[in-house]
This record gives sequence, C-alpha cells and structure tokens, in this order.
Amino acid sequence: MPRRQVSVTRTIPPSAPQIFALPTDPVQHPLLDGSGTVRAARACGPRRLEPGSRFAMDMRVGVPYRLTTTVVEYEQNRLIAWRHFFGHRWRWELDPDGDGRTAVTETFDWSTTRLPFLLDRTPLPTRNRAGIERTLERLAGTFGDTRPNGTRSAAPARRFRRRSRCPCRR
Repeated sequence: MPRRQVSVTRTIPPSAPQIFALPTDPVQHPLLDGSGTVRAARACGPRRLEPGSRFAMDMRVGVPYRLTTTVVEYEQNRLIAWRHFFGHRWRWELDPDGDGRTAVTETFDWSTTRLPFLLDRTPLPTRNRAGIERTLERLAGTFGDTRPNGTRSAAPARRFRRRSRCPCRR
C-alpha cells in the first residue's frame, strides 16, 4: 500500500502557543496559504477552532467554490487537523524544541479519503507539497524568520475578511 501523505517540517523561533493561534483562526488561513487556493473564511464560522468545529472557506482552483470542513484531531498548542466531505485531512503538528523554537509539520493526508487511489494518480500530492513549503515560509515570515536563501519573508500585505452566507450551521 503506498504512503498516502506528504509532509513538510520547518523549525521557527516562536513558541507553540504563538504559532497555534494562527491555524486555529480560520481568518488567518488565506494569509498563511501558500497554494493560492484559500480565499476567505465564511462569517458564521467559529473565531477559534476546537474539536468538532465546522468552518467554511471560499476557495478557488480554476473556478471559485466553497468548502466546509470539520476539525477531527485536536490537542491544544500541539495538533489540529480538519477534513472535508471527501475525507482527506490537513494536519498541523507543533513540537517545541525546548529552546523557544518550534518544529511545525504540515501534512496533506489522503489515506482517509473515500477514493485514495484516484488521488494517487494525480499531480495533487506533488502540488500540495510545494504549497505546504510556501505555507511554512509564510508562517516563518509572519514571525520575522528568514527563508533558507536568506531573504526576508513577509506576511502578505492584503487583508482578508469573513464572508457571509455560511453553511457551517447546517
């Protein structure tokens, strides 16, 4: 059986609680997203994600669409993962190193999807790895860390807002 997940890890200066505040706030997702697909959080979703939270995002891959996801794994300041109706998961794991730095691992896991063999035959895992690398660069830049090539990485200048008409409470 093939390994059906891609992960990237990066160690950055802030503490785990400082970092955890970002992926647990849906409004921050478009600011962190390195794939360019996450556009905005829907207004009716929670301000802070916790176990079982449902939240919706406006997305765009060629055409715009809305995606509702559910938090399925959670450990305060250590782990959060969400999945949508196809079943694959996005997971963030934080591992403090004891010196005030934190190893952040983001994973795209399609082993839990309904038809994993279909994703095995697409370029999606490779594209998601590249998007995860860019996401972790943005995350590091948010805290003033530098990219591996030595240039400064800055959080995107644009601001995102919550959008109305949310499917989260259905």
